[in-house]
Amino acid sequence: MAFDFITSALDKRRNEGLFRSHNTVDSAQGAMIEIDGQHYINFSSNDYLAMRRSSVVAQAWIDGISEYGGGSGASPLVTGYTSAHQALEEYLASELKRDKVLLFNSGFTANQAVCQALFSQKQTNKTDSIIADKLMHASFIEGARATNAKLSRFKHNDIDHLQVLLNSAKKTHGHNTLVATEGVFSMDGDQAPLSEIVTMSKQAEAWLMVDDAHGFGTLGKHGRGVIETDDLSQQQVPILMATFGKAIGTAGAFVAGSHDFIDYLTNFAKHYIYSTAMPAAQAYATLVSLQAKQGAQRRTILSQRIAQFKSLAHKAGLSLMPSNTAIQPLLIGDAQKASAASDKLKILGLWVTAIRYPTVPKHTDRLRITLTAGHEPRDIEALVDGLQIVLLDAKKAAE
Repeated sequence: MAFDFITSALDKRRNEGLFRSHNTVDSAQGAMIEIDGQHYINFSSNDYLAMRRSSVVAQAWIDGISEYGGGSGASPLVTGYTSAHQALEEYLASELKRDKVLLFNSGFTANQAVCQALFSQKQTNKTDSIIADKLMHASFIEGARATNAKLSRFKHNDIDHLQVLLNSAKKTHGHNTLVATEGVFSMDGDQAPLSEIVTMSKQAEAWLMVDDAHGFGTLGKHGRGVIETDDLSQQQVPILMATFGKAIGTAGAFVAGSHDFIDYLTNFAKHYIYSTAMPAAQAYATLVSLQAKQGAQRRTILSQRIAQFKSLAHKAGLSLMPSNTAIQPLLIGDAQKASAASDKLKILGLWVTAIRYPTVPKHTDRLRITLTAGHEPRDIEALVDGLQIVLLDAKKAAE
């Protein structure tokens, strides 16, 4: 029978406790969500600045739809590119001190587009290399695997291993080498040692790409992400990608770089050329969100919530993974135990998603806690109390 592997693959996922399914959110107000008639404090949102339901962004969507309509109606190189798209790109280029910016419908699409445009089957020399952090997002890794370049992955944040791979790439006399890392890693919440990676990439005459989906909007005085906190120029980071669906509260993504690089993507990135442009109303709302004065206030609140959580968790005896960002993972190490802990927290009114293999490596299954500016101090207190009940008290009982 055709495609009979589907049933066995699903059964395997169920038996291993790795099966995925939807949870339908009926309503969301502030930090609260309603699912199946039950209310929870949401600690699984990437809406780090709580901008998604802010009055500023909501009104911008209304104004944008009134002006531009619900969709773009065409691909960006036909008639789908509007003054709203242009204004957003120009604002980002100015703020990020980059020559030019190109908008994409998602970060997944943007990462795939970069890989496949730079290392297309026709133009790639077999000795060309892509060297990525082991925990680089799946969108980039899958995009890299679809090219003719040699893909190598260095141990997470291990600059010594990166140097070994760069040396190896140089010995093969490959003309083009791309090093890729994330600014803030989506599942671990830690940050890349960018200063060292920049230096090593330059010495190897390689380009560096930074995926800053989880740092953009939250880090830096102006929310420009890791390129602001580390003061990184376009020459040091030739390719910068970030998304709007997290701290900015809308959707979509962008790639920033030199005039030639962005023009090259515009002409050769099939993911861009053959996709309907993001709605102009979305581009408009994104620009309004980026320009909103409350962004700075909310970054301050977010920092306070992170510090409060880390302090209370430490006092409670909870062992957190090393992270100073809004992503605070708590390692469990077993998929079924992580799911069970998540379910017990739901009984207490706390929504904390269990992240399991293959999203994270085997035996690193965890509770991925995300903090936002929408949380109140009492929400953080409730979270730590709940974690203590579910994890520490259960451990004591087992002993």
